[in-house]
Amino acid sequence: MKSTKIITLKLTYQSILMVIFMFLIISLVIFSKMSISSLKMNNSIGILSSEKLFLQFFKSENHTFFPEMDKSVITFSKMTNLAFQIGTTIKPTDARTFLGNEIPGLGAYDTEIVIAGEGTNITNLPSESAPPNEVLQNARKASEDSLKQNQTTNNNKPVTNPEHKTVFIYHTHSWESYLPLLKDATNPNDAISSDERVNVIGLGDRLATNLMRKGIGVDHDKTNMTQELLKKGWQSTQAYTESRQIVEAAATKDKELKYFIDIHRDSARKQLTTKTINGVNYARLYFVVGRENKNYLDNLEVAKALNNELEKKYPGVSRGVFLKTYKEGNGVYNQDISSKAMLIEIGGVDNNLNELDNTVDVFSDILADYYWKANDAKAVNGNG
Repeated sequence: MKSTKIITLKLTYQSILMVIFMFLIISLVIFSKMSISSLKMNNSIGILSSEKLFLQFFKSENHTFFPEMDKSVITFSKMTNLAFQIGTTIKPTDARTFLGNEIPGLGAYDTEIVIAGEGTNITNLPSESAPPNEVLQNARKASEDSLKQNQTTNNNKPVTNPEHKTVFIYHTHSWESYLPLLKDATNPNDAISSDERVNVIGLGDRLATNLMRKGIGVDHDKTNMTQELLKKGWQSTQAYTESRQIVEAAATKDKELKYFIDIHRDSARKQLTTKTINGVNYARLYFVVGRENKNYLDNLEVAKALNNELEKKYPGVSRGVFLKTYKEGNGVYNQDISSKAMLIEIGGVDNNLNELDNTVDVFSDILADYYWKANDAKAVNGNG
């Protein structure tokens, strides 16, 4: 009985001290006129595990719950670290926070690495850079010889697309292509083409076919984004405005569409974008989640789940999962349309068709497995 009273007093004192401590922090922020954004606040409180924090508060109300939780989630060291990060916007474990305000342009590399794939670090973060319109107008032609040499099989049997479509595949940057598939193209900036056989639309075609063979209905949009932008007199930086109209129209027309997949190509070189597993070469992929949309936590969970399955079966194929705000790109990526929206970058400018097709086939299997497991779970819960 006495020990119970001691524990209760201890928790009471801790709670009082916590309240006083938080008031001190709030007072410091107000009087020093610090500018603290929600993003900085969220990054800072990542020190504390939200799940464990919830359990801690729950246990404080009833000590019979979670008896194995001996250590307090709220410790002095964690709270002082939290106060330091909020007050200075410096995260000791991230060198970018020391220099972000000092070096012009460094803030553009604030992309958060949610899951770091093999070799992924802050020195090789993915970056966005849409080509100027004059470059888009000089799109390269396909190299017919390369297409013949790199051609892979994809079962030529007729494919029946299920009546109910649940997956929507599209391409905000449909012009993104690959140097080995283009005629007389050597510079990374030359990896641009309107030929669907050699740009990301071709990857979407293969993904759509694979999913349909697995009984999943697909609506694949093949809009030539270069053509649409030039027709409207828009710059390439407005591509997401155009693709949003496409996605919104599709979502309005067909309420059964749940998975919205935007396929892109990264600008990195072959050493970073290629992985060999058991003698087979794969073009590495990664997931981008827009932090500035209402569904970002749900979309992040989907990306993490798919990434984890990829890593289990094909270690190193994924470069990871990245979270981006308006500072590092579009920030939304049309992902507010659905809780199962994703942006996938497949390969880089140097990957060939064999490598790309191998990766699309692998991703198709992973996505289909995830899809059917999710559907089975809904059916069991009575929501299917």
